[in-house]
Amino acid sequence: MKPRHKRAAIVVGVLALVGVAVGLVLNAFNSNLVFFYTPTQIAAKEAPSGRTFRIGGLVQSGSVVREGVTVRFTVTDTAQSVPVRYDGVLPDLFKEGKGVVAQGQLGPDGVFTAREVLAKHDENYMPPEAADAVQRAEQVKARMAGHPIDGGAKK
Repeated sequence: MKPRHKRAAIVVGVLALVGVAVGLVLNAFNSNLVFFYTPTQIAAKEAPSGRTFRIGGLVQSGSVVREGVTVRFTVTDTAQSVPVRYDGVLPDLFKEGKGVVAQGQLGPDGVFTAREVLAKHDENYMPPEAADAVQRAEQVKARMAGHPIDGGAKK
């Protein structure tokens, strides 16, 4: 084998190894990517089935039911609601009517099975995605009812 052919074989081998490494990194990245969806998007079937994602909004008042270590509650963005099931201890700040983000999967029965539940950390905080979802849902509800929302207009 000529030196020129050896160099070409080495270059091709290195490029193949780099290609395999890039493919593995991209596959790992895609597997760990977690998207955020609102209850309205879930109701519109925009959320993936069989994949982990996050749902956010407000814990609907009167929806929290504790059955031993299993907790069932409903997350709403004021337009749509999604039932959630969580096995474990909830954060101390978890309360009805407050912001929440849950990570898990949506079952074929429409119940979101959460593996992790995050609650707001003080009186003024709601996760940005959840706050945006609630605001958009309220705007849609207001348009459907025929009432314009005052977007901070000067008086």
